[in-house]
Amino acid sequence: QLREIFFHSKSTQSERRAFVYTPPGYDQDTAKRYPVLYLQHGWGENEYGWGVQGHATRIMDNLIAENKTRPFIIVMTYGMTNDTRPGGGGGLRNFDIKPFETVLVEELIPYVDANFRTISDQPNRAMAGLSMGGMETKMITLKHLDKFSHIGLFSGGSISMDDVEKAAGFKEKVKLVFVSYGSKELGGNRSGRGGDPKANSEALKAAGINSHFYVSEDTAHEWQSWRRSLREIAPLLFKN
Repeated sequence: QLREIFFHSKSTQSERRAFVYTPPGYDQDTAKRYPVLYLQHGWGENEYGWGVQGHATRIMDNLIAENKTRPFIIVMTYGMTNDTRPGGGGGLRNFDIKPFETVLVEELIPYVDANFRTISDQPNRAMAGLSMGGMETKMITLKHLDKFSHIGLFSGGSISMDDVEKAAGFKEKVKLVFVSYGSKELGGNRSGRGGDPKANSEALKAAGINSHFYVSEDTAHEWQSWRRSLREIAPLLFKN
């Protein structure tokens, strides 16, 4: 099921919406608890993106039915708190992540853990996102490695050894780094976004980090790349 919830956000003085995917059997076996993936949309989109255009529920239902992934909960919420808008003055350059970081880490996660049957420790919490949501994922997870153990960036930069070395305890705490792109996105301009994502991924792997790099063939900066990315990351999450 894809459930619509509203949670109170003291920091923004508002009721905020999230969508929560619960796997098959969630209501039947009321003793069972589940890991959680916080999954973020891109610039110009909102919390409906992954459920509607991303087909996240169908992708998960199919993987679970085929026994290819461990069942887990997915939480999707709006990744912005200010009035920055696509096409508006300054656009993404003026976006300050701190208010959203507060909403996610201090308000939404405690709400979900209190209202859903989650396994609420760090090894069982992941964050991933597409494009701007990947940027948010990187910034938030690297600051909160006590909260997140699995990191997914879909067409949203990559994690370098420099990032690893600056984040205390990264190698001990992070169970998975997953980076993906559409094949049509790769090439000339990648170095402008924190280096070559494939080279970064290989450097992490060489350092003993569980690092995966996935390329969606013949797709660009588009939903088909990100649907496939969700299909690829899901079986890698919460394996232990």
